[in-house]
Amino acid sequence: MKGRASKVKSNARADALWVESRASAGVAARSATLDVAAVGGRGIACASRQGHRPWAMADGSLEAIKWAALVLMVFDHVNKYLYAEKLPVIFQLGRIVMPMFGFVLAYNLARPDALARGVHGRMMYRLTLMGLAASPMFIILNGMYVTANAWWPVNILFMLLLVVSLTYLIDRGGAKCYALAAALFILGGAFVEYLWMGVLCCLGAWLFCREASPSRLLLWFLGALALSVVNGNAWALAAIPIVLMAGRVALPLPRRTWVFYAFYPAHLMLLLFVRLEWF
Repeated sequence: MKGRASKVKSNARADALWVESRASAGVAARSATLDVAAVGGRGIACASRQGHRPWAMADGSLEAIKWAALVLMVFDHVNKYLYAEKLPVIFQLGRIVMPMFGFVLAYNLARPDALARGVHGRMMYRLTLMGLAASPMFIILNGMYVTANAWWPVNILFMLLLVVSLTYLIDRGGAKCYALAAALFILGGAFVEYLWMGVLCCLGAWLFCREASPSRLLLWFLGALALSVVNGNAWALAAIPIVLMAGRVALPLPRRTWVFYAFYPAHLMLLLFVRLEWF
């Protein structure tokens, strides 16, 4: 217990020193190379061989992105399931939702100690549980009111589950893990919402979070642009400046982990009820 407590204090002190140095150094601090990896409530910091640090932002600002994406998701699904996507502008704004949620997932997966702390396993459990819970409502709503292919593609939580699985295999490393990741991407991408393009968008954000370099920002941009194939427009790109601007402010919002997982099946159930009763 004493050793664990001292380790926590050490990490907290390292994170505090990094936050202090960032505040004092301003823009110049973004280009400096760190010698120590630290994780804490305010963000991520670790050394990069190429001289680029991981993208860092306040947890409260990350939470704000989730809340904004959740609100936009509700409007998008109301437009989709109740108004047959006839409401002006709502469809376009709804294309920003997945890249925003994907970034939040990617940011948490990119934390330096994510693999050691079992973050991937906990995310897989939550996404599988809530994805299965949402499936009946998702299939009914899509089968009755949107498309004849009721079960395909499976809902977005399974797409995020695929992303978590891929990053887990990549982080584990080794030829077998890389081969399995490639096979999982090819096969799994055919069954999830947003298909391979959604997975690529999330992976691009994950790479950028690990190393905030221009080249990796370009990969994230290309991943978001690939969503144009399924969206029919390039509105997904709007998520990138939103995230980058959010990273420049520190909002004091508490984390509500299970709220966002549980809200997905809950809001689909409510939409199905409303649809059956009043539409």
